[in-house]
Amino acid sequence: MPESLTRAVRWDTVVGALLIVLLLFSFTFVAGFGNALNLSFLIGNTLPIALIALPMTLLVVAGEIDLSVASTAGLSGAVMGRLWNEGMAIETIIPVCLLLGVVCGLVNGLLVTRLGLPSLAVTIGTLAAYRGIAQIVLGSDAVTDFPAQYLQFAAGRLGDSFLPQAFLPFLVLLVIAVLVLHATPFGRSLFAIGAGEEAARFAGIRVRRHKLVLFTVTGLMASLTGVFWALHYASARYDNATGLELSVVAAVLLGGIDFDGGRGTLGGAVAGVFLLGALQNVMSLLNVSAQSQIVVTGVLLVISVLGPRVARQIALARAAGSTG
Repeated sequence: MPESLTRAVRWDTVVGALLIVLLLFSFTFVAGFGNALNLSFLIGNTLPIALIALPMTLLVVAGEIDLSVASTAGLSGAVMGRLWNEGMAIETIIPVCLLLGVVCGLVNGLLVTRLGLPSLAVTIGTLAAYRGIAQIVLGSDAVTDFPAQYLQFAAGRLGDSFLPQAFLPFLVLLVIAVLVLHATPFGRSLFAIGAGEEAARFAGIRVRRHKLVLFTVTGLMASLTGVFWALHYASARYDNATGLELSVVAAVLLGGIDFDGGRGTLGGAVAGVFLLGALQNVMSLLNVSAQSQIVVTGVLLVISVLGPRVARQIALARAAGSTG
């Protein structure tokens, strides 16, 4: 097994073990954690992060990032609310919002792949632009009177279980993402691009096209998340999903996806998503303030970026010492 894959699997195991330990601790010592309502609340609140984490994982593996995903989700929700107020049918609104997400992702992708701009700078810019457009579209209004069946799908549970109804479509998307990244030539090419873009280009991989596809799909999934967010919380506002990009990036990197690209697994990313979601849920049950939860998320983000780098430096130092 290649060394990089061994490291990824080992990191996945650690993240999965931490998730299991946290769940065992929470079921045992945190009052109210194990009841069906709270578990449904935990999964439902984590799903927006998990949905965007799927394409974000592929994007980071390829050495890029999209920080505009939360603003795209907010814009999608704002357009959804505005069109609903204008009397358009919800069955028409949702495809329009998804198409809007494709456009937002395509703009990001074209700026990065055609103009050669760094994705970090581009998506910081579009983060502000998309959020500003969302405010122009809907203003400070909150739209809440969406059809009951859609609200029920986004917030309801499967029978008497704790699983949200929306969890099943997420599982389908997860399986598709896993197969794409780990079982197709396209997925293998993303690892090659992340490991060395120039080498990948010389190997015949169409780097710019692959990245454009990734940015477009990320925009699509961000807009889908915006629709889900508005229905799950029964409120479409221009500031929906504010700050969500921090949680997505923190969860993906915590799951072992290398920020420099070329390393990681989708299983590790999903484990990181639910580890972060469970931790936030536990902190809420323990009455930890929202500000402190943001601090914890930020610290985890720093650790998830710094940890692998420190580990590699230690490994290089040991290798140098053994050959010296």
